[in-house]
Amino acid sequence: MICRGCAGSDTVRVLDLGRTPAADHFPPEWSAIDSCETAHPLAMELCRRCGLVQLAEDDTTPEEPHGVEPLALRTQAADAVRTAAMSGFLDGDTVLEFGSPHGGSWLGLLASRGFCPPPQGRPASVVLDCFGLMHEPCQRSALRERVNATASDGVLLLQFHSLAAIVTHGQWNALRHGHYAYYSLTALQRMLTDVGMSVSHAWEFDLYGGTVLIAARHGVRSDTSHTVRNILAAENAVGVCEPRTLRTLQQAADGHASALHTWLATMADRGQRVYAYGAASRAVALFSRAGVNRRLVEAVADASRAKQGRRMPGTDLRIISPAELVSADPDFVLLTLPDLYAEVRRELPELDGRWVVDTPQEDAIHPAVEASGRQTEIVQRKRETTV
Repeated sequence: MICRGCAGSDTVRVLDLGRTPAADHFPPEWSAIDSCETAHPLAMELCRRCGLVQLAEDDTTPEEPHGVEPLALRTQAADAVRTAAMSGFLDGDTVLEFGSPHGGSWLGLLASRGFCPPPQGRPASVVLDCFGLMHEPCQRSALRERVNATASDGVLLLQFHSLAAIVTHGQWNALRHGHYAYYSLTALQRMLTDVGMSVSHAWEFDLYGGTVLIAARHGVRSDTSHTVRNILAAENAVGVCEPRTLRTLQQAADGHASALHTWLATMADRGQRVYAYGAASRAVALFSRAGVNRRLVEAVADASRAKQGRRMPGTDLRIISPAELVSADPDFVLLTLPDLYAEVRRELPELDGRWVVDTPQEDAIHPAVEASGRQTEIVQRKRETTV
């Protein structure tokens, strides 16, 4: 394939999930599953030239029902803006945002600091991109668009889910249709240099297991911060641009899906009623690969009204409201997004003691899904654990 970042042709496949349902197509609950629904290839490639990790191909049509922005994301946004301001990267008075189809915005946070949109066609003092760039099929042209929107003395603030975190935590199901790039700071710095910008500063946050916010300015600069150098050194130590490192995600995918299926089947055989919470795009590939159906999970709850009354792609799992989940009185609730844990515990106190947090980390999966009597006793006794 041709690299989305540098247009090179030296790419190598590092993760292949085969044919998978489209991650953003949530069919009506009553509809039947057809062969086309589950027939979309899903694979990850590494460009050996620039180091960009990317979606190999995407034959799906975007159809993204907007979700409800999690509290964790809103809290992190406020923290990121405050941190950037304290570090001196919120100068000027105009702001422009390249949004994400998942929703969420930092504009309100900047407006409260006196920023407003620039005049039509003029560059902005601050340009924001929070998980937006990854949704662009042509990475080079999309990045250039953001660079051109940034004033000559302005700053581009760009946030991304760290590839190092994806690899370290085995987050293979970060790969999904519509997400065209997965960034290391190593690769992103090269991409920015190619379009005339330099990374001046970087901050790390715990969101999604590891998120990075960078501040980039025009020109070749020598004032790179120690945080940038530390992140680059850590990525080099992990080997985020090496095929053999990235191929560990294939093992994570196979082990995660197998372990989840085993635990769900064990619970079903014992008459334990399992529901899920979070009809998230990253759960689509997991449920498909793990062979999840209504025998194993009775339904999936989600706060997004746009998703309620639909079903999970490629499965017969209907999507219900949080109120319906509480009324169902399940034995366990599989939480597909760990970052939601604090929020759902507070919002749904009736389900305390029933949450099982799904994570692809191998050492976190096995204790909760192993079918031995001893492990089952641990789950039954604690009833709040990590899968």
